Parts: sequence; structure tokens; C-alpha cells
Amino acid sequence: MIKVILGDKGSGKTKRLLDITNDALKEDRGGIIFIDDDKRYMYDLHRDIRFVDASEYPSSHKCTASEFLGFLCGMLSSNYDLILIAVDAFKKLVVTDLNTDEMRNFFKQLALLSERHQCDFVISISGPEENVPDFIRVYAQ
Repeated sequence: MIKVILGDKGSGKTKRLLDITNDALKEDRGGIIFIDDDKRYMYDLHRDIRFVDASEYPSSHKCTASEFLGFLCGMLSSNYDLILIAVDAFKKLVVTDLNTDEMRNFFKQLALLSERHQCDFVISISGPEENVPDFIRVYAQ
């Protein structure tokens, strides 16, 4: 399953993402990863959640959608027990414009990964909802 949290800056997207991520621990059936563009929210997460500051990995910070997909695939291939990968500040991490075929393919591949690996993805995207293409908006929460 893919969920996308849309909204303008300051609308509470990160708070919702943190809550969803922390609440996933209650299921206690696998690993959880939270990816952000810096360490700002590291201490807002339960200690059992793997926090990843993407700025420490050149291939996952300010990269294309295809490169970021490879980063996510690497995480899934190294840990078969992942149940959730949460991504904050998606547009700061991925420089590919939302209205491109590359981004359409990213979400198509993400849906396939989610189904094959039974891992949910929750992504926050900042900006006006009307600027987000329909192929992303279908995942909006």
C-alpha cells in the first residue's frame, strides 16, 4: 500500500507521518524505516524505528526518482522484514518534477514493490494539492 500525505508547508504533514510511523510499531510484525533529508525529527520517533538521514548518502539526496527507487530497493533487499518505509520531505530528496513520466514510473514501480514485499510506503509531498498529478493524488490521505 502507498499513502501520500499532501499539503503546504506548515500544514502538519510531518506530524502525521511521525504518528503513522510510530503507530506502526503497535503491529510489531517487522521493521520500520523513516527517511528524511536531515536529522531534525530523529528523536520524535520510537527508538526501534530505523531513522535514515538521506543527506548522508549521495545517491539518495537530491537525486532523480529512478535513483531514489534504487535506494529504496536496496533497503528492501537488505531486510526482508520491512513493513513500512516512511519518507518525509520527498520533494527535497527527489529533484524529478512530479508531472513527468519518470515520476509516473516511480509510483508504478513503488506499487509493485509494495505488493511483492508486503511493505507499505508513506510519503509526504509539500505543495498545493491541485499541483499534484492524478497518478499521485490517488494515494492521498
